[in-house]
Amino acid sequence: MKQFKSILLGISLFLLHSCNLLDVDTVSSITGDGYWNTKGDVESYMIGIYTKLRDTSNSTLHFEDRGDAFTTGLEGGPSNLWAQNLTSQNGYSWSSYYSVIQHCNMLLKYTPGIDFGVEADKNRLLAEAYCIRGYMYFCIARIWGDAPLELEPTESSNKPKLAREPAEEVLARALSDVNTAIDLFPEESYANGKGRASKPACYALKADILLWKAKVMNGSEQDLKDVITYADLASKGLSLEDNFADIYGTKYGKEVIWTIHFEIYEKEAQYSQSLKPRDVFVEKAVNKDEIPYAKGGARSTYAPSPFLIGLFNANPADIRTKDSYITAKDADGNEIGTFDNKMKGTKTEGDRTYDSDIVIYRLAEMYLFKAEAYAALNQTPQAIIELNRVRDRAKIGTYSGSTNKIAVEKEILNERARELYLERKRWPDLLRFHYGGTIDVYQEVPNLKKKVDDNIIIPLYLAIPLSDININPNLKQTQGYENL
Repeated sequence: MKQFKSILLGISLFLLHSCNLLDVDTVSSITGDGYWNTKGDVESYMIGIYTKLRDTSNSTLHFEDRGDAFTTGLEGGPSNLWAQNLTSQNGYSWSSYYSVIQHCNMLLKYTPGIDFGVEADKNRLLAEAYCIRGYMYFCIARIWGDAPLELEPTESSNKPKLAREPAEEVLARALSDVNTAIDLFPEESYANGKGRASKPACYALKADILLWKAKVMNGSEQDLKDVITYADLASKGLSLEDNFADIYGTKYGKEVIWTIHFEIYEKEAQYSQSLKPRDVFVEKAVNKDEIPYAKGGARSTYAPSPFLIGLFNANPADIRTKDSYITAKDADGNEIGTFDNKMKGTKTEGDRTYDSDIVIYRLAEMYLFKAEAYAALNQTPQAIIELNRVRDRAKIGTYSGSTNKIAVEKEILNERARELYLERKRWPDLLRFHYGGTIDVYQEVPNLKKKVDDNIIIPLYLAIPLSDININPNLKQTQGYENL
């Protein structure tokens, strides 16, 4: 009973409110002296952290909307991020990311003083918190660039308000946290399952961070070589799904490295619902039974873009096509709409629940990380070998194009678009290849190009809200928004 109450308390910390580090709404009054006493307290608090991580990650906003994979759907308005209507007046808050960081900081502060009996159990929980905090800082570095480095929990309004640190320092903190987590994890395996951070997940995250560092932050050749090393470490014991649909049709499959868990009747409304139709829109579709529609939970704000569809159509044999998007047609052959068909969720009695997991990392991406790193190192034959691992599963044949570095890099970028469509990868991908000199993102993304054609240059990092700056005068607006 005591453990059950502890779990309820841990979860309630996150359901009641989260800590906004800008106006200091702290949780210390809830936890207090009576909370951080036992292993169960820490375990239940960690459950709450994963709940917050899921909420923060359950959106296309920051990592898909600004890319080129979406066009407008049948209902609802797209975001300012998709339209690239970004100014100093409509910045996006980072509070949800810092809320997760705040709770990681709480756990990291109080856990070391608690007796666990088995030290490995304590170290594993500390490692999870470091991994998640590192992941949050990596997200922040890619979205906003410069950012405050909150390394201690906010438990009092007297805590100093921090200025933004350079993006390089934010990324360095993410890397440091991941390295600490790797050192703390007692085992190489998925001890708590693939729905929680693990040492393999840290290896994958480290490969991702190092690739960003090398291509966006003027990193070194050694960073690129280390990408290959850590992608290999993350890949151990895994294999590609034979059936592409099984990646999202099953939970914790053989290809998955780290996933955010959804469960029907426990948590639904996964972000892919924004590309699914409501039943009324496909009522006359002759292929209605093949479409993952829902009565209420769906809202087709976006549809797969003509660019994305063109990438799939370039390879008619691609087995991923039918499990990535689907076009509804009426009896006369007219197109009603095109919808996501990748994250189908679960069909329930008379309806559908969108409860597909959010996969953070999986094996196919490790192959593509390696391909990208090899190409950046001018080792294109090795890059093509890794690229072909993904193409082979897709049944599109080996790459036979130019072995010129830029040509291979463009093919890797296109392959990532096909393989990782809707998996919250596209905008960071475009930025890496932009800063790496492969593409000009201002010409690749239609709505960015429209702005350029009107002599408006939209910064690639987001503005922060003026309300945040008013609360914390030490914050400076993101560079580039001075005249926007």
